[in-house]
Amino acid sequence: MKPRWTWLPVLAILCFASTPGASAQTPSTEARLATRALLLDAAVADSRIVTVGQRGHALYSDDGGATWTQAVVPAQSLLTAVHMHDTETGWAVGHDAAILRTQDGGVTWELTQFEPDWQVPLLDIWFRDTDHGFAVGAFGLLLHTADGGSTWSCGNGCWSTGIEESTQPPLLHAHGSEFEDDFHLNAIAPASAERVFLAGEAGALYRSDDGGRRWEPLLSPYEGSWYAALALDQDTLLVAGLRGNLFRSDDAGKTWTRIETGTTATITSLVRTRSGSVLATGLAGEVLLSTDGGTSFSRRPLHSRQGLSTALETSTGEILLLGEDGLTMLPGMP
Repeated sequence: MKPRWTWLPVLAILCFASTPGASAQTPSTEARLATRALLLDAAVADSRIVTVGQRGHALYSDDGGATWTQAVVPAQSLLTAVHMHDTETGWAVGHDAAILRTQDGGVTWELTQFEPDWQVPLLDIWFRDTDHGFAVGAFGLLLHTADGGSTWSCGNGCWSTGIEESTQPPLLHAHGSEFEDDFHLNAIAPASAERVFLAGEAGALYRSDDGGRRWEPLLSPYEGSWYAALALDQDTLLVAGLRGNLFRSDDAGKTWTRIETGTTATITSLVRTRSGSVLATGLAGEVLLSTDGGTSFSRRPLHSRQGLSTALETSTGEILLLGEDGLTMLPGMP
């Protein structure tokens, strides 16, 4: 049977066919048009922007996105997410269970994990400090590091997935026992160093109140997949995903309110600007803006209808969009 994750209508999953897993580490090659190729995530490190995408491409800009330099990356795996902890230190994840670390602001990267035999992509990464971090991915994959990403292990144990024991990936546990379902985990949403939310396939939602040591399943308001999550404060959480579904909780995931979006396109990201506005991006060129803390959104779709993966506010106040056509710059929003 075809692997289940190839059915998911998100940019990181649709490109499986064009970016097959590698059996050996192969450095990413320099691409003249890397800024126009598929890019999936971005992070800000002071005035520097770091982006990642297909074929192991990682780019950085020091002038608000006007010009870009391709970084040195020791892998050609599709990179799905990047997290910068400070101006120098950051991490990226992708297919082949690849995890990379930079210690020079995204100029060069080193592989700290590469497991193509798992045949499982990692889809998001977050560090609460320079030592402790989490990476999540398909089939409930949850990895944890306590040494700055040099080594990775499962959070609370592992269980059989039908993969040979020697290459078996660790999967998410809650309260010391396995979940009945191995739903893909698509997004990490930290509210604080201790309170962290996870969002994933088939309405999967989890919360940790102790920095990721234990995870509590939350009652989801929707059975479809979540691809985006954003914690606005300790108790306020936005989640979004398939068919334009977007919900808000003001009590840390206990109850939910549906937010009208005016679209049926899949929402792929939720990000907050420095002014407190919330931007949502999606497939079919969807761009949604909230100026009231995620209580309501207005649509500002792109005429090109290109699939978008995320957005980022630059140091100059402009909005950088990433997606299937690479980078697109918009004027600043409120």
